[in-house]
Amino acid sequence: MPAPRAVLAAAILLSALTLAACATEGTSMPSPGDTSDTSPSARPPFRTASPAPLGPTGSPADLPPAKWEAIVADLVTRGVAGEPVLVSAERVEFSDGSLGCPSPGMSYTQAIVDGYRVVVRADGRTFDYRFGSGDEPRLCER
Repeated sequence: MPAPRAVLAAAILLSALTLAACATEGTSMPSPGDTSDTSPSARPPFRTASPAPLGPTGSPADLPPAKWEAIVADLVTRGVAGEPVLVSAERVEFSDGSLGCPSPGMSYTQAIVDGYRVVVRADGRTFDYRFGSGDEPRLCER
């Protein structure tokens, strides 16, 4: 069985010679932390920017009656007795399925959602409602 040992020794010797041949004369491998030969890269530095907060974008709009009725019904279920007054209604594009009002620990669709943002005052309090494609209101409580 001396043949396998001879083959193994020859393979190791050949590998060592190949590695030695790859080394260029007069250069050495840099040691970790050695910054003596740092030349600037031709590539421009990587730039980062802080993203702006993504809020709903929209414009004033007439609120469809079904949405107003849904808000009034929701206020009644919350025990709000005063007459609701419309402060603003906007058609908006929300950046995701949270409708601009995410809840901690929840996952939402990552797609633009067309909808409404409606602000109502009743009983001296302000209520911020959101609608997606349907007529079911979502009260935004931050």
